[in-house]
Amino acid sequence: MTAAKQIFLSPPHMNGRERLYVDKAFESGWITTVGPQIEAFESALAERVGVKYAVGLSSGTAALHLAIRALEINRGEEVYCSTLTFSASANPIVYEGGRPVFIDSDRSSWNMDPNLLDRELRRAARRGKLPRAVITVDLYGQCADLEAIRESCARYEVPLIEDAAEALGATYRGRSAGSFGWGNVFSFNGNKIITTSGGGMLATDDARLAETARLLSTQARDPAPHYQHSRIGYNYRLSNILAAIGLAQLETLDRLVAARRRNFEQYRKALGSVDGVEFMPEASYGRSSRWLTCLLIDPARFGATREDVRLRLASKKIEARPVWKPMHLQPVFARCRAVGGDVSEDLFARGLCLPSGSNLTESDLRRVVGEFLAARR
Repeated sequence: MTAAKQIFLSPPHMNGRERLYVDKAFESGWITTVGPQIEAFESALAERVGVKYAVGLSSGTAALHLAIRALEINRGEEVYCSTLTFSASANPIVYEGGRPVFIDSDRSSWNMDPNLLDRELRRAARRGKLPRAVITVDLYGQCADLEAIRESCARYEVPLIEDAAEALGATYRGRSAGSFGWGNVFSFNGNKIITTSGGGMLATDDARLAETARLLSTQARDPAPHYQHSRIGYNYRLSNILAAIGLAQLETLDRLVAARRRNFEQYRKALGSVDGVEFMPEASYGRSSRWLTCLLIDPARFGATREDVRLRLASKKIEARPVWKPMHLQPVFARCRAVGGDVSEDLFARGLCLPSGSNLTESDLRRVVGEFLAARR
């Protein structure tokens, strides 16, 4: 009897053209952090998203760090951030000596609650202590309510950074995720919709931000025939080889998004009417990429907890993960202030991410659904 194969949460999905683009990069001789593939990838991503500039970097975290670095924040200055996210959304605030303030989610999108944000900005303005920036996260492939959030930030002249690391291919009112902030962040980690194995991009309409990011990402070397540095820099530039992979991946973005949305529809068809199961909603203002299919489990009605289901799937070689643990519950951020928290805490307690790779087969999906249902007591 053949052993069951491992089903991963979100594995990379190659289309076959990556090798051709990498071979071209090798043939050109550009195998370092400069080259025509980087320039082409940056241009293609900027055009796809609808921004003027894009800077290829070693990770999404590097992109976010350089955006925050460019703000030149003072030690102890607050930066507001979505609480329901991966720690990479908040860590760069601390790198620069800032202090995160975590904003709770709303139930309609699971993203930053724009009403909570607006109220907190209003209070901060009255205290004369506005945050240095707001970082909103487009969670699991779904945009936050970016229009409302951007209006609040503009009212108080607070820069907005859109962390779209999980949302390439999603739209908000017909406009691409990652085009609403002063700085916008993408990740091409191995588990994202498109991957360069490791890499990221900072996208912006601000020429000065793009120029600063390029400078800082290559050790902040001054224009001189010798090695001269007037600022502290970082080794954050994307390699030309990885950019070649990204070019090939970007060509198939629409197909990869369509496959993940099909996964969601298959799961919803099979589990949507099961008592105690509730899927992450798609907000009325946009179209989610469904990077991951996420749902909530009511243990009293379903007959098993989120963790019961996860462990059952794991025992059958199926990878599933809890929804992000909110940042305000993380030990490392225990001393940071939070605004609200009940919604994100409930989503974490009951939320589960199912296998969502764009290369899942019908057989894979049936297997996940069957084991999910088998977890009920």
